[in-house]
Amino acid sequence: MISIKDIKISRPGLWFPTLWIYLVPFRLEDKFWENLPFWIGLVFVTFPLNYLVYGLNDYNDIESDKVNDRKGNFLFGAKASKDHLSKVPLKIAIVVLPFIIYFTIQSGIWMLLLLVFMIGVNILYNFPPFRIKERPPFEIFIQVGYVMIVLFSVLLNDMEMIPWQTVLYLCLFAFQAHIAGEIMDIEPDRLSGKKTTATLIGRKNTKYGIIILLIIEVYILGIWFQDYILAGFLAVFSIYLLVDVLFIFKGRPYTLPQMKLFGIAMNLVAFSTMVWILYSGKLLTPTF
Repeated sequence: MISIKDIKISRPGLWFPTLWIYLVPFRLEDKFWENLPFWIGLVFVTFPLNYLVYGLNDYNDIESDKVNDRKGNFLFGAKASKDHLSKVPLKIAIVVLPFIIYFTIQSGIWMLLLLVFMIGVNILYNFPPFRIKERPPFEIFIQVGYVMIVLFSVLLNDMEMIPWQTVLYLCLFAFQAHIAGEIMDIEPDRLSGKKTTATLIGRKNTKYGIIILLIIEVYILGIWFQDYILAGFLAVFSIYLLVDVLFIFKGRPYTLPQMKLFGIAMNLVAFSTMVWILYSGKLLTPTF
C-alpha cells in the first residue's frame, strides 16, 4: 500500500521539472485540456514518474540520506528506513505498470521503447556496476534523460516534434536543476563518501558552473527564441547567484530554512513560467 512516506519519497516539491518539461510542446490554442490522454500523462509525470526516479534513488542512497538534514519532508524527500525502502521497487512496479500498458496501447511500440529507455536510464544512474550518480561529471550529463519527458509528451498527445533548439535548452535546464541539488547536499554526500561533481570541485566552483549554464540559457532564450520574459527570470537568478558566491554565502552551506525557502521560491517561479510558456508558445518558435 502506498503511504504518506511514499508520497514524500516522490518529492512533491521537486515535481516541477517533470511537469514543466511535459507542458513544453503545448500552446493554449491547442485546447489540450479537452483530451483525456493529456490528463493521464500529466498525472503520470507527477507522483508515478517521480516515485520511480526518486524511489530508485533513495533505495540506493540510504547512508547519505541518513545524515541529510534536508530530507524528511514533502519538499526534498523522505528519510525512510531500510525496511521501507526494500519494498519500494515492487511498489514502483505496481504504480507504473498500468500507465505503461495504457500509454503503449494509446501510442504504440515507440512509446513502449521510450518508457523502457527512461527506466533503463534510471537503472544505469542508480545501480552498480554502472551507478553513474557517483561518476562525476557523468551524473550531470545523464540528466538528459529528463528531456525524454518532452518526447513522451509529443508521442502521447500526437504533437509535432519540438525544435532541436528547444531540446538543447531543456538539456541545460536539466543540468542546472541537478547541480543545484548537488550544492545543497555537499556535506551529507561527503560524510557518506558519495562522489559528485559538487563534492569534488567545491561549492563556489559549482555555483560558478551554474552561472555559466544560466548565461548560456539566457543567450539561447533571448537571441534564439526572443523570449525576454523567461530570459529575464534567468538573468535575475544568475545575477543573484553571482552576488551570492562573491559576497553573501560564498563557500558556506545554506541553512535548512534557507534551503526550504529556495525550494518554495523555485516552485513559484516554475509554475508562473509554465503559464508563460503555454501562453506565449515562444519555446516552439525559434528565430535561429
